[in-house]
Amino acid sequence: MSQLNRLARGGRIDRSRKLSFTFNGKRYQGHAGDTLASALLANGVDIVNRSFKYSRPRGIVAAGAEEPNAVVQLGKTEAGQVPNVRATQQALFDGLEACSTNGWPNVQRDMMSLVGKLGGKFMPPGFYYKTFMAPASMWMTYEKVIRKSAGLGRSPMENDPDIYDHLHQHCDVLVVGAGPAGLAAALAAARSGARVILVDEQEQMGGSLLDTRELLDDKPADQWVAEALQELAGLDNVTLLPRTTANGYHDHHFVTLHERRTEHLAETAPLKDGRRQVRSRMHRVRAGRVVLATGAHERPLVYGNNDVPGNLLAGAVSTYVRRYGVVPGKRLVLSTSNDHAYRAALDWLENGCEVVAIADARANPDGELVEQARAQGIRIITGSAVIEAKGESRVSGARVAKVDLDGFRVAGAVETLDCDTIASSGGYSPVIHLASHTGGRPTWRDDILGFVPTLVKGVSAAGGAQGVYATGEVLTDGVAAGRQAAAEAGFEAASVSLPQVAARRDGAACALYQVPHEKPTLRAPKQFVDLQNDVTAAGIEVATREGFESIEHVKRYTAMGFGTDQGKLGNINGMAIAARLLGRSIPEVGTTVFRPNYTPVTFGAIVGRHCRELFDPERYTAMHQWHVEHGAEFEDVGQWKRPWYFPRQVDGKTESMFDAVARECRAVREAVGILDASTLGKIDIQGPDAREFLGRVYTNKWAKLAPGRVRYGLMCKDDGMVFDDGTTSCLGENHFLMTTTTGGAAGVLEWLELWHQTEWPELDVYFTSVTDHWATMTVTGPEARKLMSEVTDIDLDKEAFKFMDWREGSVAGVPARVFRISFTGELAYEINVQANYALHVWETLFAHGEKYGLTPYGTETMHVLRAEKGFIIAGQDTDGSVTPEDLGMHWAVGYDKPFSWIGQRALTRPDTARTDRKQLVGLKPRNAKVVLEEGAQIVFDPKHAIPMPMVGHVTSSYYSPTLDSGFALAVVKGGQQKMGETVYLPMADGQVHEAEIVSPIFLDPKGERQNV
Repeated sequence: MSQLNRLARGGRIDRSRKLSFTFNGKRYQGHAGDTLASALLANGVDIVNRSFKYSRPRGIVAAGAEEPNAVVQLGKTEAGQVPNVRATQQALFDGLEACSTNGWPNVQRDMMSLVGKLGGKFMPPGFYYKTFMAPASMWMTYEKVIRKSAGLGRSPMENDPDIYDHLHQHCDVLVVGAGPAGLAAALAAARSGARVILVDEQEQMGGSLLDTRELLDDKPADQWVAEALQELAGLDNVTLLPRTTANGYHDHHFVTLHERRTEHLAETAPLKDGRRQVRSRMHRVRAGRVVLATGAHERPLVYGNNDVPGNLLAGAVSTYVRRYGVVPGKRLVLSTSNDHAYRAALDWLENGCEVVAIADARANPDGELVEQARAQGIRIITGSAVIEAKGESRVSGARVAKVDLDGFRVAGAVETLDCDTIASSGGYSPVIHLASHTGGRPTWRDDILGFVPTLVKGVSAAGGAQGVYATGEVLTDGVAAGRQAAAEAGFEAASVSLPQVAARRDGAACALYQVPHEKPTLRAPKQFVDLQNDVTAAGIEVATREGFESIEHVKRYTAMGFGTDQGKLGNINGMAIAARLLGRSIPEVGTTVFRPNYTPVTFGAIVGRHCRELFDPERYTAMHQWHVEHGAEFEDVGQWKRPWYFPRQVDGKTESMFDAVARECRAVREAVGILDASTLGKIDIQGPDAREFLGRVYTNKWAKLAPGRVRYGLMCKDDGMVFDDGTTSCLGENHFLMTTTTGGAAGVLEWLELWHQTEWPELDVYFTSVTDHWATMTVTGPEARKLMSEVTDIDLDKEAFKFMDWREGSVAGVPARVFRISFTGELAYEINVQANYALHVWETLFAHGEKYGLTPYGTETMHVLRAEKGFIIAGQDTDGSVTPEDLGMHWAVGYDKPFSWIGQRALTRPDTARTDRKQLVGLKPRNAKVVLEEGAQIVFDPKHAIPMPMVGHVTSSYYSPTLDSGFALAVVKGGQQKMGETVYLPMADGQVHEAEIVSPIFLDPKGERQNV
């Protein structure tokens, strides 16, 4: 297989290692060290994709992360599919298979291109906002067609065989970018003794020094790169991370790094020592100081048909020629506004290819590179630019004309030049994305025609990232940034001797973004600004004509900068075009907001090991194995596996849940039952201001709760709505133990910390989650005291140990806290022991409890028992719209507390005082055999025309063996004033159930059973 564009020599590839790969079903060859993009160019592949909106043929434009077109699908097997990978960032490996993400029946002949040819008329900016509106019945069809036409990759349909991981790291200095500035900064910081992490997104570190024409100490620049990397690799305080992209810069110098560890080796991570290697890793780095040496992106010029394959960035041409040994054509026309782009013409010419002409928009270019081009006999057409590319599937010519930049018009005759490649350069834009993640708005500089970052404390920028481009100055700037970062981190600055770089005289660049055409922009051939999203200069003009003046609105209306390239190539040009149309300057128009991620990150890398069984880890109580051995059925509560019910074998058959729950309920009401309540949230609260804090977060009073006592409390959000409840016990004068619902434990702890840290930092109080430290078992029922007396040394006399007291002692020989708390309405003892001893205590209780009929019960029985007593479950009987008064819990609200508690102010609003609010009530079905559906809607008039006014719903509903009837809790508008009235519950099958509104307390309303 011949690589028709591969040079016979040069480049940094390993020509001794040939690699075979497939693109769109056709086999090609490349070399080790190639990217997929360089290998495609070497093999003469022009069309790599079809455009997003118009399905126009697209070729490779850039050589790095800024590439907008060469976004491909990788993968030979279904499980190995990876969508939307930039060919410029994918290292070539043997056996790689890739295909275009758009094009039907294929990328060469795409039927959607017929739509694209009419797209200027039928798909203007915002057409998706204005069309597909009616009929509504067609919306799903529209969505399918649009999504299919969008040209995005597809997700795999099989499980990913690879593994990914996360690594948390700390360093004194993080250097992002390993070009000349980054290497110099890393050397300066590392020699000071600081812990340094140096990251670079490319396969090889060195950045622009890998393809520069300049010499360092009269030697090729890559020699100095090799020496610098060798020194850094030999230092224990330095970590080098190639193939690693800094994707997000967050508060307090927290930076996320995406390291592609084995994606350059095979489709799926290869095995090592019999184990699969990690495919990629997410580093979560907390840095003392950060140096952004992210460089700059070259801007293309915006001219007619600038998207036809064969249009490349001038810098990309040099990169492919000098780094990969690939010349992507035979006859070149260069269009530029600056000296630096002349490298492309000189590199092209040196490798035996023809430079047809250089169109320089400046009237009198006179830099050293310009002189070298003239000396080589290259034709330079001054004051001119390429106004239009000719060709469809490949550039066939360039139309060049004099341009009046101030008047934005073509100022002379148009000349058509035969060529197959057009390279363009409109200057450089510092890479400010990471700096912008922290919220800083960049600053425009006229001298570099670009934005530079606004930096937060502890961050510095070096080199191209702050508009310094001359190699010698970049190295000096990098050293200064590295020394400063190390010094700010507490290290003594070290000296770094830099190589000598001959200063190059460059002429001033001119401001050129959109090249004028003979025709007005709206009638000229499409001039693409954002190649990834098919945003044209005409589209931006339409947006401004329709009244969009904010650049953020222009972005959203046209989709400029929406793509995975985050506007790396097109944003500045788009802003400049908008500024000209609005009669403003570029800094007046401003920039759009850059957000993480800098480049796409796979879900696998984001998730890491938190997938499959680790995605939502199962939590087990200390008695879990006992429950399994005794046949428990489980339900998930939060992440916990809680026993749901304990079916027994009866006459060779397994009990149904209905029968098991009925048996468990009778055991608790008539004898004694035991519940594993270890999953309840437990928060240890200590500090001199603990009482004050509790008084602010709970609705009731806590100032006088004595050690040894327990109190129930409601917790409200600041809107006055109940979001959790539980008991809190006073363990000491400044020491409390709070319990929460199982599912609400993490949320309550977060809530407490939020208010302490942001609103009341002056309070001296500390919170510690001890949920896993203490196992909890509740012994409840009429025989509970007799059973407990056999296993504890605590005085259980009802006068010595009253309801809502707690005592410390031993249970089954284990130190324990025992609480007289009841969630069933029966005599109950809640035992807390250190979790490691819990199974022993549990088994001891059963050994002694057999004669009392001790019965384990699960959460379903617990729900029945608590609902009979009218006890709520936060999140089931409340839904974020229920106040304590709505629940009938006025007794749990301290209206006369000397300070405001969270939610108190909200409860003074007229809306929360309405008498027709939904209020908690009991429902007694007229037919005792009916168990109402939870969530069933309630109406007052079942004959009302549909839609019926819904006045409430059922929150909890069960069959009670004690009541021998179905019963329910519900919220009903004005329900507390409607006792005895009838409500109706229309069902989906046409039935209408009747129920009487009653008190939510169905059993023992005076609480006599729990106080015995």
